[in-house]
Order: sequence, then structure tokens, then C-alpha cells
Amino acid sequence: MKAIVVVDKNWGIGKDGKLLVHLPGDLKYFKEKTLGKVVVMGRTTLESLPGGEPLKDRINIVLSRKLCDQDGCTLLSSIDSLFEELENYDLDDVFVIGGESIYRELLDHCGTLYVTKICEEFEADKFFPNLDESDEWELVFESEPCTEKGITYKFTEYRRVCGGVLN
Repeated sequence: MKAIVVVDKNWGIGKDGKLLVHLPGDLKYFKEKTLGKVVVMGRTTLESLPGGEPLKDRINIVLSRKLCDQDGCTLLSSIDSLFEELENYDLDDVFVIGGESIYRELLDHCGTLYVTKICEEFEADKFFPNLDESDEWELVFESEPCTEKGITYKFTEYRRVCGGVLN
């Protein structure tokens, strides 16, 4: 399983149920990585998507204790039911896309993380664990900086380190 996220300098990911900033280049990257794949998200992340609608051309799985009624999604209320459902898919095609609590619950099950790092800080109330302070993750790729709307960011990839060996 993989995760994909955009973070600021403080590893902030959102404020008031929204992304910190909309960067067309990052949204394009997200779409390229997840198109035709399985995306796992929480209810609040689903509600934050355009029109509160599931992402097109992807299998949308929503994990929430408070189930909502949404066409185009598989709605699950527990981690056990999620892993039961994921038995139907190649885990290499599964992307965790947020929010904060879903990332924290599923991070230990991920082997690869795609992190867009914004080179400035924003006011945030939701955060992703700082991978640079973890012995469990190794930075294996970092793009050249991109700048949009006066904001500089980089695409990075982290892999889980297991006894010094990458998964």
C-alpha cells in the first residue's frame, strides 16, 4: 500500500477541512499517480473533494465511524473491514489519500509514500508525521523545485526501511 500527501514545512496538511493551498501541478501529479487505482480516505476528505463527489476513474473507499450515503464509494466502518475489502485488490494499486487520522492509522501498512513538500509554512490544524525525523523512512527521490503561484515545492518519494533494507 502507498500514501500520497502534500505537506508544508511543518508537515501541515490542512486547515478547516481544506488543503492548505491548491497547486495545479501537484493536483496533476496526484491524478497521474492515482488514476485507475484504489483510493482510501476518510469521510471528511471525501466531503472536501470537488462537489463532495468520489474521484473519477478510481475505486473510492471511505473509512469512517460515521457512515455517509454516497454513490460511487465503498463505505466501511472499521480497519478490519477495510483490510477484508482490500483483499480484492493488488495492494500496490492502493493509495491512502487522507485525512490526518486515516494516514496515522494506515501509515504502518504503507511501503511507499509520495510527499509533495511545499517550501513554506501555512496555518494548519491537521498534520502528517515528519518522515525526516523517522528511522523507518528513507528519502529515495526528490525532484527539482517547481514554482506556481509564487509557491515553491518538490515532489519526493519515501520508502519504508526495514532493518536497513528497503521494502
